[in-house]
Amino acid sequence: MHASQDDDTDLLAPVPAIRTGAFVGYARVSAKGQPLDRQIHALTEAGCIRIFADKKSGKNAEREELWKALDYVREGDTLVVPSLDRLRRSIQDLIAIVSGLRKRGIGFTSLHEALDTTTPGGSLVFHVFAALAEFIRELIVQGTN
Repeated sequence: MHASQDDDTDLLAPVPAIRTGAFVGYARVSAKGQPLDRQIHALTEAGCIRIFADKKSGKNAEREELWKALDYVREGDTLVVPSLDRLRRSIQDLIAIVSGLRKRGIGFTSLHEALDTTTPGGSLVFHVFAALAEFIRELIVQGTN
């Protein structure tokens, strides 16, 4: 369970010790008819100054607003989502996105799960997620060999 320096799952990537920037929100609903109101309200209440929102399935890689949000956030900012399932397609996808944020000095918060990677507890939970995902990958590789 060793990550190379070029690996997106580098858990030793820097993380902002103090939130110095903005809270930026990302919301998503799966179908065009579903309302975003509750998610946007929660993100606004959490202090997000800008909110990006997609109306697409999480399985769809073309989440334009997510990519815009990831491009918009800067070092010291925190990307905030209403819940983990609004951001990820899989645990590997979640880890890749959050690891990429951490390498850029950007925090990540999920309101529903109370996960905040800028805190020691949130960082620990993220490390556990990443370790479990890597363990599962290794089991799959072993099984295919």
